[in-house]
Amino acid sequence: MKKKLRFGIAAIAVFVAAVYLNNTDFLASHRDGKPVLLAHRGIAQRFDERDLTNDTCTAARMLPPKHDYLENTIRSMQAGFDAGADIVEVDVHPTTDGQFAIFHDWTLDCRTNGHGVTREHSMAEMKALDIGYGYTADGGKTFPFRGTGVGQMPTLAEMLQTFPDRRLLINVKSRDPSEGEKLAAVLNALPAERRELIMVYGGDEPIDAVRRLAPDIRTASRTSLKSCLLGYIGYGWTGILPEACRNTMMLVPVNIAPWLWGWPDRFLNRMEGGNSLVFALGRYRGGDFSTGIDTPELLAKLPPGYSGGIWTNEIEAIGKLMGN
Repeated sequence: MKKKLRFGIAAIAVFVAAVYLNNTDFLASHRDGKPVLLAHRGIAQRFDERDLTNDTCTAARMLPPKHDYLENTIRSMQAGFDAGADIVEVDVHPTTDGQFAIFHDWTLDCRTNGHGVTREHSMAEMKALDIGYGYTADGGKTFPFRGTGVGQMPTLAEMLQTFPDRRLLINVKSRDPSEGEKLAAVLNALPAERRELIMVYGGDEPIDAVRRLAPDIRTASRTSLKSCLLGYIGYGWTGILPEACRNTMMLVPVNIAPWLWGWPDRFLNRMEGGNSLVFALGRYRGGDFSTGIDTPELLAKLPPGYSGGIWTNEIEAIGKLMGN
């Protein structure tokens, strides 16, 4: 009995040692280079992030402005790149005349002087709107950007033409599979080397369509992100990368990241082997909303020498801290 017990303990020790050696970051190939910076919506006006819901009008709770950029505009995208962004994220909606508008909200009422569901308007109608109309930092006493946003809502085609060699992340805001089909048709018309620089994420249904019709595009949805994360935590210690972690974008909050097998370099190397990119987020506190790496304190939570992706709402600040 004692011999069997000793054998069992030895087997367990060997197994634990094998798992450790297969996942310890100390033995992983170190990844040189600077982190990849992703600017969420370009350079944008910040807002109070407390108690957010899907219906919160963030323009009505804008923080005192530090600049005059409006999110999701060509000007704000260019400023994001100039501040050090390697990738800029934008939001898209289809229009009634067959185009894609770059705009965040499901409806026009919060940020603009328009009304109704965004996707139920033509691009010509949305070009006539003032996208700075609804921003206020003092409860509606003043609206500092009114009159400055007329004609600033760009089309996806304009963005692709303006930034022909830049890396972009496109957010599909709906759960409509036909939107994914339309977006896949746009992306498939681009040269292969251009598609390599584009990622798409959003609702499960449109992302499934993009993944099916444009399989070379890196994609991510809520389901794929959850499947990748849970699968990797569950059996990533084996060195096997879950299928959901391939050809995708993975978002990892800084308080979850240390629990991933081989974080950071071994994990990043495994994801890169699956043609996937990893972006660190701010702390996850439950619910649907996560912050970016927006402060020096959060940036300091990343391991020394970290060279993966960083998702930020403050590219102008984080870019400077990274020496850009």
